[in-house]
Amino acid sequence: MKLDCRHVWEHISEYIDNTVDATLREDIERHLEHCEICSAILDSTRNILVLTADDRTFELPVGYSERLHERLAKELEQDSKTE
Repeated sequence: MKLDCRHVWEHISEYIDNTVDATLREDIERHLEHCEICSAILDSTRNILVLTADDRTFELPVGYSERLHERLAKELEQDSKTE
């Protein structure tokens, strides 16, 4: 099965936790081989998990959340146009 980015994003936590079934895991890995955006989201999500497991407090740069949401919306819009 060919996954789109949205499908990968829906299962990224399960992928990291290794709780997705083997077939879906293979499909996600195949998608990650060719998708820089999803690979970056996977890396970022892993980094967030490492940072939040730490007792230290970090502040996000001003406007980070807005820029992230704008980027995700733009990618989803472009992805839906190519389907």
